[in-house]
Amino acid sequence: MTNRRDFLNNSLLSAGALGLSTNPAWAKFSAENAKPPMRFIFIHKGNGLFPKAMVPPTFNDELKAKEKSKAPYEASLMDNDLPAWMGALNEHKENMTILQGLSGKMCTVGHHSFQSSLGVYKANQRLSSIKWATVDFELAKLYPSPLDHIELACFPISGGNSRGNLNGIEKGFSARGAQQPNYAFGSPKIAIKKLFKSVSDTTDGQVQYELERKVLEFAAGKQSKLSESLNGIEKSKVANYADSIEAIRKRNKKIDAMGDVIREHVPQLDEKYLADEMSTIDRQVGHTEVLLSALISGMTNVATFTIDELGTLYTGITDIEKDTVNLHDVGHGKSVGAFKAEEVREKVRCHHMDVVDSIVKRLKSVPEGSGNMFDNTTIFYYPDGGETHHSKGTEFPFIVLSGKNSKLNIAGKYIRLPGYGKEGHKTLGNWYTSILNVYGNDIAHFGDPDTGLGHMNQKGPIKEFTTS
Repeated sequence: MTNRRDFLNNSLLSAGALGLSTNPAWAKFSAENAKPPMRFIFIHKGNGLFPKAMVPPTFNDELKAKEKSKAPYEASLMDNDLPAWMGALNEHKENMTILQGLSGKMCTVGHHSFQSSLGVYKANQRLSSIKWATVDFELAKLYPSPLDHIELACFPISGGNSRGNLNGIEKGFSARGAQQPNYAFGSPKIAIKKLFKSVSDTTDGQVQYELERKVLEFAAGKQSKLSESLNGIEKSKVANYADSIEAIRKRNKKIDAMGDVIREHVPQLDEKYLADEMSTIDRQVGHTEVLLSALISGMTNVATFTIDELGTLYTGITDIEKDTVNLHDVGHGKSVGAFKAEEVREKVRCHHMDVVDSIVKRLKSVPEGSGNMFDNTTIFYYPDGGETHHSKGTEFPFIVLSGKNSKLNIAGKYIRLPGYGKEGHKTLGNWYTSILNVYGNDIAHFGDPDTGLGHMNQKGPIKEFTTS
């Protein structure tokens, strides 16, 4: 391998490319002439994403003036060069959108956002702050799968969600519903162990899985029987517990029925990606393979990946591999070795684009229906806390990669929406309402309003995005 990008592309493509033509999941789609499900991947980063870093360098003076004043406009990506750090995505420009101008001041912004940026409400460490399911879970309801949703995370060392437990299963950045945080896998090893346990090829793994099934069966029966002798709130609590256990059992049955397909797509990772100690870059590569395996096998149609968080201590960054990079310090302008803070930020983003590129290429290589799996996939990359290190939430830049069957009318464009407070300004709530509406959820508006924009009509989708 000559560089990290080659490694990502070769390792991720080779790990899942064998046997695709005979994969029964795709054969079933073809035989039944059924529509494949739509799929959604949310990749969010910490420490902000400068809007200025998103602008193509080849824009003419007129567009530069509009950008500076944050006036609305659109431009073709095919007619312009991407910023250098997005270079890995050059061959995907027709599928790509750079979206600027969305605000999220109704969210918790700055250092740590918790479930805010996906839920569009202010959230913190308290469960009571989670008002409703985040947008990724709402999409998962529209395209059901055995696991509904998976979440992977490079957890922070200090501050923010689930700090300190890099390799465990901890509260994530999504939510299943009110006061119901989702749980994320912190390492590729724990994710593989839990997600693919039904097709374990070790005796210990098979025994453990059978024991878990028996325990669930016993617990479901015992709790159901206990609820018969209770009344009121206690009866309701125990009944809900029994229902939850039964839901897990039903999910496991669906996964068991998919055993042959899942077995074909168990992630095949080098030992370094399964270690307890690994670089941040390797952790991200390992998580990417798990994410792809879960999607390609059909275990889930929606995945959320916290690729880093402000408290993530970075190791393995190109040219400074031996340094441990504190993103908080970088956010305050601290250089690392010979590189200024903005250069370090760019190196991190370059790697993120390599990850996105590897996901797109892998999905484009998987046959599905009359095309490929990426045709039915949308990827969102954005900063979970807004535009800067100490964000105010006035801008949440997005990079979107969408396949040809996407129902959003945005591909191939740089889109600048009206700046904060300007006529026609749009929020994260409008953006997520647009996505949910085009895929079948007719919600009037997703998320809380921005009290600072009380003079404006903030409800509804962005109509230009939802019409062809």
